[in-house]
Amino acid sequence: MKVFFIRHGETTGDVEDRYGGAYDDELSPKGLEQVSSLCEELKEKGIETIFRSPLLRAKKTAQSLADASECSVVEVDDLRERNQYGPLTGMTKQEAREKHPDLVKQLKNHLNTLPNAESYQDASERTTRAYHQVLEKTNKCSAVVWHGGGMRVLFRDILKLGELKGIGDCSWVELNVDGDQFEIGQSVRVERED
Repeated sequence: MKVFFIRHGETTGDVEDRYGGAYDDELSPKGLEQVSSLCEELKEKGIETIFRSPLLRAKKTAQSLADASECSVVEVDDLRERNQYGPLTGMTKQEAREKHPDLVKQLKNHLNTLPNAESYQDASERTTRAYHQVLEKTNKCSAVVWHGGGMRVLFRDILKLGELKGIGDCSWVELNVDGDQFEIGQSVRVERED
């Protein structure tokens, strides 16, 4: 079976330099253009079902791809982005540095958990559950539309392939799965560390 793991397009929060995570923002005009290009890249890949995060940026990306691919969309709550930023969620990074410099410093390590935020361990376990759920429900070919945090957990914790250096807007990775065996196929706008 084949699964395409896709990050959503650029958001208004990206443009405004906000801490995202659980912040539920819209796609920016550039993000909408990126999604249109993504649809052209993937519409002929035979995607039968798209599993998506409940957050708006993933919802809009997934629906556009579903329209182009003529397939169904299933919302999976466990595909949501990690609430990594707690009280900083939705703040501009400048505002956060001014109001909560101590919390901003803690963000340098992805294993730190801010107040009212989801721990990395909890997010990793949730993402792993979602990954297995998608595999169980995939017949021949599906797609997952989600977030950068999910992509990092996929490579770091689930596939044990190490860190991702860069995950661009509307980036995607093709994963070919046969039982417990997998192979990375094509990847676009994703940089792996050497």
